[in-house]
Amino acid sequence: MMLNSILFISGAEIFFIMFIVVMVFGADKIPDIARGLGKGMRQLKDASEDIKREIYKSADKHGVDTSVTKDIKKEIDEVKDGLDDLTGSIRRKF
Repeated sequence: MMLNSILFISGAEIFFIMFIVVMVFGADKIPDIARGLGKGMRQLKDASEDIKREIYKSADKHGVDTSVTKDIKKEIDEVKDGLDDLTGSIRRKF
């Protein structure tokens, strides 16, 4: 259900795409492909975290005040939590 709303495609379209993937790569290659995609996504996430850490380290070293960004992130996280609580209660009602 979540995949459908993110990609804006229906279940039939997902089934068709999976059918084509199986036909092109074969059923025995799909786990290897998925594993490779997972590793690639993990490396991308790790690289972005490393870059973020380097930026903060450089900002601290040069005396840039990062407390403003930390405060903004805290406020954004609080709003996200509030929205999650609200949407969770709405989902339970339906």
